[in-house]
Amino acid sequence: YPLACKDKLGRLRVGAAVGVGDYSERVPELLKAGVDIIVVDTAHGHSQGVIDAVKSIKQKYPNLDIVAGNIATADAAKDLIRAGADAVKVGIGPGLIRAGADAVKVGIGPGSICTTRVVSGAGVPQITAVLDCFSVAEKARIPVIADGGIKFSGDITKALAAGASCVMIGGLFAGTDESPGETILFQGRTYKMYRGMGSIGAMDHGAGQQGPLLPVP
Repeated sequence: YPLACKDKLGRLRVGAAVGVGDYSERVPELLKAGVDIIVVDTAHGHSQGVIDAVKSIKQKYPNLDIVAGNIATADAAKDLIRAGADAVKVGIGPGLIRAGADAVKVGIGPGSICTTRVVSGAGVPQITAVLDCFSVAEKARIPVIADGGIKFSGDITKALAAGASCVMIGGLFAGTDESPGETILFQGRTYKMYRGMGSIGAMDHGAGQQGPLLPVP
């Protein structure tokens, strides 16, 4: 895989997620373990807790790349980038560029398994969210990550055309042979169970966020 992202020692680069409540303990330990990127990852990234977390991590580790999200508005991107984020993950909210984010993660509720928009009443259509966040992130030379909403191959092209540097995909891969999980045979078709991170099954294993449990062919 010649295009794989590797460090100077030829190892695959590794990112790790932290929350707003555990970052002060987890980040130092993750750095000791050799992590390359920290993702401040919450369902609603345009919050004071996320902005404060990005600022704090960036002040202590100025050379560490920080991705922040999820967000869905231009104001969210501004605040996170000012806080110190190195990339933004588009998915739901406003304000991470100001916090110093090196990238922003965009997307609130676009995923096939995600129920955030229905349950919380918050969210923005994914292409609109990517366009809005990119309008801010481009000026700061900060990449945008489109998280979710990839139901067809053409959705990848749309996200990239709207300004995303990359996309995150779950559902499209969930039913493949390579994906983990038990294969279930039902009415002559094979399925794998695909769960959101807020499903009972996921939370029983220590995960968090949102979504039901669904069979994926």
